[in-house]
Amino acid sequence: MRVECKHFESRTYAHGETVRKCHLDLAPEAPWRCPEACPRFERRLADAAWAHGSVVVPPTPPEPPGVGAGDAVAALLDEAEEIVNAAGPAILAEVESGRERGRPWWRRLFRRP
Repeated sequence: MRVECKHFESRTYAHGETVRKCHLDLAPEAPWRCPEACPRFERRLADAAWAHGSVVVPPTPPEPPGVGAGDAVAALLDEAEEIVNAAGPAILAEVESGRERGRPWWRRLFRRP
């Protein structure tokens, strides 16, 4: 990943795992690489209003085999995103029905629009 890009983000959690990603979700092969000619690459100029921790970011893990060979990674991520998006409305409906069951009958009867 281009760590000098304005859209690069890195976060280390308490259990030691580090997440490296593009804030604009334009790097399908993150954390290993950005697209060669990224249309939104902007060099980071200043660190104004950023919170920097004292922990040193561990090195990027080694690339798994197949990263960078064609569009296989991007296609896999697109497929995973479609699965999550397809499940979203059913999950939302389940949460909403759970909220309705928790309300008294008169609140369900006289719902606000």
